Amino acid sequence: MKKKLYILTFTIGTFLFPQLNFAQVDFNDVPQDDLGNVSDEYQELFYEALKQKGIENYDKAVIALQKCIDIDDSEAILYFELGKNYNKLKNFGAAEDVLKQAVKKEPDNEWFLDELYEAYAQQKNYDKAIKTVKQLVKFHPDYKEDLASIYVRTKNYKGALKVLDELDEEFGITDARDRLRNQIYNATGRKKAQIRNLEDRVDKNPDAEKNYLALIFRYSENNDKDKAFETAKKLLEINPESQLVHLALYKFYLDDNQAENAIKSMKVVLNSRKIKAEPKLKVLADFIQFVGKNPQYEKDLVAITSEITDNTADVKTLAEIAQYYLLKKDNAKALEYYIKAQDVEPDNFSVLRNILLLRIDLKQYKIAEEKSDEALEKYPSQPVLYLINGVALNNLNRGQEAVDSLEAGLDYIIDNTKMELDFYKQLSKAYKSVNNLTKAKTFSDKAKKLELSN
Repeated sequence: MKKKLYILTFTIGTFLFPQLNFAQVDFNDVPQDDLGNVSDEYQELFYEALKQKGIENYDKAVIALQKCIDIDDSEAILYFELGKNYNKLKNFGAAEDVLKQAVKKEPDNEWFLDELYEAYAQQKNYDKAIKTVKQLVKFHPDYKEDLASIYVRTKNYKGALKVLDELDEEFGITDARDRLRNQIYNATGRKKAQIRNLEDRVDKNPDAEKNYLALIFRYSENNDKDKAFETAKKLLEINPESQLVHLALYKFYLDDNQAENAIKSMKVVLNSRKIKAEPKLKVLADFIQFVGKNPQYEKDLVAITSEITDNTADVKTLAEIAQYYLLKKDNAKALEYYIKAQDVEPDNFSVLRNILLLRIDLKQYKIAEEKSDEALEKYPSQPVLYLINGVALNNLNRGQEAVDSLEAGLDYIIDNTKMELDFYKQLSKAYKSVNNLTKAKTFSDKAKKLELSN
């Protein structure tokens, strides 16, 4: 069956439609003076129309079908096929006219009504669409979702909720219907009704994790923290293996100064394979902020981060941990986590740059020179790599190589005064090391001039 759901935006969706059996047209019933000639012409035109529609020549299909109707206008299928072609041509007014004739001839034909429904929907004639879809509901209950969507479109929110309640009761809850339901609650501001609906779901199905999580979210959204916290604890009691509930629990525990419980929840979140990277990053950021105010729990942060394995860690999480150690001025530890991040995502340029800069800060000049040299083969237009390479070479007393690298990198600097200043200082140092004092002074003067102008 072809089914079109106009959910939320009322957009036509195209689904598979089984081929109509050509035997629906009884060519022997065609009135004629010369049966053989008229029947042959009729059949040829009809098959030609189907062929042209199949290769998307809808205009030619329309012409063939109109000729069929001129021969014999008694068959409803002709008007149906004509309507389908008009819909394809986006001539929805003409489609409506001929499809109404098809429906008049066969009022209970689902396919005819469905195609007429499409014509109404495309014209945004919602009153007629509602009338038609109500006829279609008896053929398939999915049409009731279309009905709920049209009600939302026409702001008949009460009617839409009634239909959604009926569908949920008969077929169970679905994400698609819940999205539509939430759209209604948001449009009407009926937060209490939304919460009552979720409370009823929890009562009717106390083992369903999804219902608790939705209720926790809505309580929190409604600033009812106590009920949200109690619901989260109830879910944990019913389902001790739940991981998603800890996304809510850790925050409640932190706010309630239950540090030990908060830490346990955070460990569950950060080591969970079910929870995506972004929520994990938020949890980690909250914990870092908490430790900043409560340094006595730093050992727990260290323990949590050490438990993050290569299989569960992502670049953002590892980079967040690295940033924490940078703030603590523990550059060696920060470098350790950036290297872990690079193992997860080798082509992340931001991570590569931070690793190289940290190696310079840690005076690891040899490896900084080697790794920046390798990086330049992959990123030959990144000026920061030339700068890092030049700094490393200067500190390895390889002045001429530093000059070559730094001067090559100058050409790639665009609107970055700070980097330009760093280049001039390093070039002055490099030229001085090779006893080219004139050039050294030139770049030293450029650096001073740039500093004074800023």
